Amino acid sequence: MNKLSSLTIFFPFLNDEGTVEGQIILAYTVGKRYAKDLEVIAIIGGHSYDKTKKRILKMKEFYPNLVILNKENNTEGYAVIKYGFIRASKEWIFYTDGDAQYHLEEDLVKLIEKQKKTNADVVNGYKKTRHDVRVRVILGYIYKFLCRKIFNLPIRDVDCDFRLIRKSILNKINLESTDASILPELILKLNMVKAKFAEVPVNHYPRVYGKSNYTALSLIKEKIIGDFLLYFKMKKMKNKYLIKL
Repeated sequence: MNKLSSLTIFFPFLNDEGTVEGQIILAYTVGKRYAKDLEVIAIIGGHSYDKTKKRILKMKEFYPNLVILNKENNTEGYAVIKYGFIRASKEWIFYTDGDAQYHLEEDLVKLIEKQKKTNADVVNGYKKTRHDVRVRVILGYIYKFLCRKIFNLPIRDVDCDFRLIRKSILNKINLESTDASILPELILKLNMVKAKFAEVPVNHYPRVYGKSNYTALSLIKEKIIGDFLLYFKMKKMKNKYLIKL
């Protein structure tokens, strides 16, 4: 397989002490396998209650080129990923969660192969099976179904944070959300600027360290409020982009 000309890989880390080292090592080993020019970014995604920040800073000693974005005072929750998009400097951007529930070494190649076959601007994973506590799985499926229907999304799993995005298409949009609604906003706005989408199934695994920074109910509450506000904001923009919403 031909390598990508250049690739940024980034992770948001929060209370992820047990997975920081593995994720960053994989980013470098797997990234060099599939890209001629590689950039790796670690986002300190808030104030962790463990040694996440210390682990990230330690990895800088082993990988001097590691870019660290310190958002320790983050008040935007998962929307902190937008700073990874802004800082990324390569032609392609791949990001996934720092908790290692998606396996970089196993499934990144699937996104790249799909992009080569389709010339897509965005290749999005979708979970074959979700491995979380039952209530999160049930609420997740309900949210995924409603979100896709309400927003008329071009992908089936907006919450699957395993994405490969062309930087030039991402540069055409401005992300404004300050909560978990960053995800539907990202996909909606990319669709509005005529990004070409493709999808591949990916694996999702149980956590090997810690627990989610959201409870199931707090996450749904944040999504309901954020997505409600996002819906009406996007309705105002629809005529500009001539997209159905």
